[in-house]
Amino acid sequence: MDDHRKHQVSLRGASAKEITRDALLEKVSQERELRNYVRRATAAAIFIQRVWRRYNVIKMVAVQLQEEWETLVNHHAVLMTGTWISSSFLRPFLFFITYLSIRHQRIRTRDVDCIRHCFKTLLESINSTDSKMNFCSLATGTPEERRIWTYEAEKLISICLFILSECDTHPGGQDINVLSSLAMRVVVVLTDTKGWKSITDDNFQDADRAVKDLVRFMGSRKGGLYLCIRKYFNKLDAPCSSLKNSVIQADERFLITASAITLALRPFQAANLDVTEPGPFNVQYAAEQYCVYILTIPWLAQRLPAVLLPAMKHKSILSPCFQTLLILRKKILKEMSEMHPFQIPYCSKAVPQVSWALANVICLATGSENDCVDQGQFTQGLHHTSYVHVVNILAENLLDWLEDVGWIRKDNQEIQENVETCANPIDIACSTDTTYGPIKISYMDLFRPVCQQWHLMKLLAVLKNVALICDSSLPNNLEYSGKLKLLDIAYFYSYMLRIFSVLNPVVGPLPVLNMLAFTPGFLVNLWEALEGYLFPGDVKFSEDNDLCKSKISTNKNDGAYEKKQKQASKDGGNKWVTMLQKITGKSQMDVDLISGQTRTSQVKEDAFDVWDVEPLRCGPQGISKDISCLLHLFCATYSHLLLVLDDIEFYEKQVPFTLEQQRRIASMLNTLVYNGSFHGSGGQQNRPLMDAAVRCLHLLYERDCRHQFCPPGLWLSPARNNRPPIAVAARTHEVLSAKPDDALTIPSMAPVITTTHVFPFEERVQMFREFIKMDKFSRKMAGEVAGPGSRSVEVVIRRGHIVEDGFQQLNSLGSRLKSCIHVSFISECGLPEAGLDYGGLFKEFLTDIAKAAFAPEYGLFSQTSTSDRLLIPNTAARFLENGTQMIEFLGKVVGKALYEGILLDYSFSHVFIQKLLGRYSFLDELSTLDPELYRNLMYVKHYDGDVKELSLDFTVTEESLGKRHIIELKPGGKDAIVTNENKLQYVHAMADYKLNRQMLPLSNAFYRGLTDLISPSWLKLFNASEFNQLLSGGNHDIDITDLRNNTRYTGGYTEGSRTVKLFWEVITGFEPKERCMLLKFVTSCSRAPLLGFKHLQPTFTIHKVACDVPLWATIGGQDVERLPSASTCYNTLKLPTYKRPSTLRAKLLYAINSNAGFELS
Repeated sequence: MDDHRKHQVSLRGASAKEITRDALLEKVSQERELRNYVRRATAAAIFIQRVWRRYNVIKMVAVQLQEEWETLVNHHAVLMTGTWISSSFLRPFLFFITYLSIRHQRIRTRDVDCIRHCFKTLLESINSTDSKMNFCSLATGTPEERRIWTYEAEKLISICLFILSECDTHPGGQDINVLSSLAMRVVVVLTDTKGWKSITDDNFQDADRAVKDLVRFMGSRKGGLYLCIRKYFNKLDAPCSSLKNSVIQADERFLITASAITLALRPFQAANLDVTEPGPFNVQYAAEQYCVYILTIPWLAQRLPAVLLPAMKHKSILSPCFQTLLILRKKILKEMSEMHPFQIPYCSKAVPQVSWALANVICLATGSENDCVDQGQFTQGLHHTSYVHVVNILAENLLDWLEDVGWIRKDNQEIQENVETCANPIDIACSTDTTYGPIKISYMDLFRPVCQQWHLMKLLAVLKNVALICDSSLPNNLEYSGKLKLLDIAYFYSYMLRIFSVLNPVVGPLPVLNMLAFTPGFLVNLWEALEGYLFPGDVKFSEDNDLCKSKISTNKNDGAYEKKQKQASKDGGNKWVTMLQKITGKSQMDVDLISGQTRTSQVKEDAFDVWDVEPLRCGPQGISKDISCLLHLFCATYSHLLLVLDDIEFYEKQVPFTLEQQRRIASMLNTLVYNGSFHGSGGQQNRPLMDAAVRCLHLLYERDCRHQFCPPGLWLSPARNNRPPIAVAARTHEVLSAKPDDALTIPSMAPVITTTHVFPFEERVQMFREFIKMDKFSRKMAGEVAGPGSRSVEVVIRRGHIVEDGFQQLNSLGSRLKSCIHVSFISECGLPEAGLDYGGLFKEFLTDIAKAAFAPEYGLFSQTSTSDRLLIPNTAARFLENGTQMIEFLGKVVGKALYEGILLDYSFSHVFIQKLLGRYSFLDELSTLDPELYRNLMYVKHYDGDVKELSLDFTVTEESLGKRHIIELKPGGKDAIVTNENKLQYVHAMADYKLNRQMLPLSNAFYRGLTDLISPSWLKLFNASEFNQLLSGGNHDIDITDLRNNTRYTGGYTEGSRTVKLFWEVITGFEPKERCMLLKFVTSCSRAPLLGFKHLQPTFTIHKVACDVPLWATIGGQDVERLPSASTCYNTLKLPTYKRPSTLRAKLLYAINSNAGFELS
């Protein structure tokens, strides 16, 4: 009890209720806060009352002053002197107009007449030659008069600029527009001493100083000149903005616009008029506001009359703006991004303000803002270095914005535009293509100069007298010096490619790529700069070379050189090659000399380090931003050029690069892409580089697969030490194929997707078999395969109708075709054949159906006209009954053979397999399909005369089932004559038809059937030739040791049997072709399994056929006469017991050449 009472304090006597100390303090604190709140509330109320009383009093005073002012101007009889205008006329006018109209951001109808009368009076006064009558004479009077005049002139300018900003939107209609014209005249006269009639030589300097003070005020943020001009310009007609009809007459609009431009340029002109004064005019503030408010106006050059644009494009305007933007870039870019929404017109919200600044800078710096202006040139006196640097800064900021709002999305092959999640309503609106699609098209049309070749050529011409000395490390940052560098130009066009990829909704970066790929010397210049960095030990540099020319040190063969010179003289004046030689910047002699030097022996496969480019071993993260930019531009440009380079130019003429350079480029790309995938590309900023590099790498790799120019070790070199195990790689490939975005979270496994060729072919075959093993396991876990013999499919096939019966019974199975299929045959006599199918009969069925259906006589497939006679869908199959469905069924047959590991001795055309792998075919691949057509097209492409002489048009004639069909290669092709101008279009259109369009329906049908059993991601492990090997087996020879180690003996034979020993001795002496014929005799396929005979199913078997022969046959008498036979369904060779090797050899050769097997039994 005592302890409890010890903590209680009584302050109000024994009768009061006891309260704790903490509660008392809390109560006192609350009461104190309440008193403070009441005190603040009272002070706020008093302040509000004071503000309201002040506003009310000022308003009453302003209204009273306006009434008195109107009475004064309507009944005045006093002579209007400059002093009277300032004190009695202008002073009350500025007061009531400011408080009744300007501060309310609207002009009252009553005020319009007052303002008009005031402006007319001022103009009359300023035009007076009497200094006492002239209002502007006060600017050269006493200090007090100067101060008052400056204040009133600044207030007048603010009012005039506000009227300009309200022009064309006021309900007063024509009155406000006439008023705007008057306001512009007032400001123009006030800011130009030439309009002051009372100026003399004695007071000219004072007047000039006063005018410069006014101009300085206008150019400052306080003056608001550029913000008001921006509001006015935004209301002028724009290409995609017809939201409201203008109420200004054309003449008045022109006068107002001309005056607004005059005022916008006043600060720049003032800076250039007199720089000899002690305090020269500082144009930086005006240039900053000009950049923020004028250069960000959407379609600036398109809104203004063409005759006014030269003033805005003058070097005295652009140069200060460029310099200011380079110096204050962070501040200016921040102000652009933070521009208030009411300052941004609705139509320009599709893209940020920095994007309009970028487009306007390009339009103002070039001569393509209007059709009536000379095109194909930069603005006279333009500082090219500053121009390129400014564009680079703005473009980089725009790309950062696009990435932040989610317009740049990650994809396997390209950058796509997609806005799905945005942070504010403006961004959400951006995702509506129907709203902003036309705006984007019109916006990207402003970049036309960038897509024209003269633009790049003139920039490259600036480099002629600039010495660019390259070393192993390029500068890390752009320096804004007076010299233009190749790196600056590379940044310029690299940014342009990325911007076009995102914002050009029609053709993406194609216009820029077309120009870059065919600009003489540019691509070679890029490679030489890269080559000096990537291969420093093999490059010699010349001091007088502005673009770091590299020379490959190789031995020269004079004899070969002379021979090539003679061959070059025979070739004549080939125009196409001449053009490509211009692209390379080399003469014909240089090309031939280098081509003679590059025919050296290939590097041994174990020399991996030669092709593993050391600077790129860490991927994009291990190189500087500058090198990354050069690589991106080079890869994007060269991949585009590769699409149109034919084999003659690539391999024979070797333009734009020699084969040795091509190998270096391939090794560079291979190292970059593999390590970029293995180590991670370093985020979204490196995505364009990786996309372009992957695309270029695949084009070079596919060309090498078709016509080898690289040693095999080049493609394997990056992954020689860090390839994942086969099973791990297979499982990773399966996961990443289903979810490509996961490749970013597992970077070390991404090469399994992007660069499968770094795995040796044998390992990829093992991965393929691992995929199938995984698929069978998953089907088993899903209950689709419960046990041996369960869920199997039973089919009955007539020997004479094997294709029709197979199509009828198997085509509709879908994924069930993966199950075990048991085949029962019906003989030609209609009787069931004896025997059970344990896999052998189905193999026989599969090989027989392939043999029948793939035969050209059947009509579904035909053979190419090349020497290897590869299979390709017959275009006439579309007109056959169930032709397309039959092609799809054959796709399932091939898929089943691949799924079960059954070899089919057939090879498909490279072009056809490209379709199955999901790849597009280009001109250079036509030689593998139709060599004659390819030669004819090359003749047209390189034709020196007038192509009209050949009488060609854009059509192709097809014959099918005895009928001729004329197909147009483009709309109106019948009436389009092939000329020298469009012959390249004709060549590529014809190639596209033959390679892609013609066979596409049948290729799609075959693909549908194939992918019923084989996942598309599994197929992408291989190129076209490897796909054929996967289907039909390995090389055209047999590894005898491997076959012997994986052979089974039945019927009494053992490995030590005499006949067996003789067999191995005899086939060892066979020619490779004879060994392949033996293999086909036994297994129905002439090629060995890719992974060796241990993967042959069923196992290769030698079965003993006992024959009675006299004992003296072994001494020299007659040997066994019976021929060996085969059971291909079980891969079994039925071998009689021959006693002599000569007999065995003769009988075996006879049997395998008789095109029979089981029938010989």
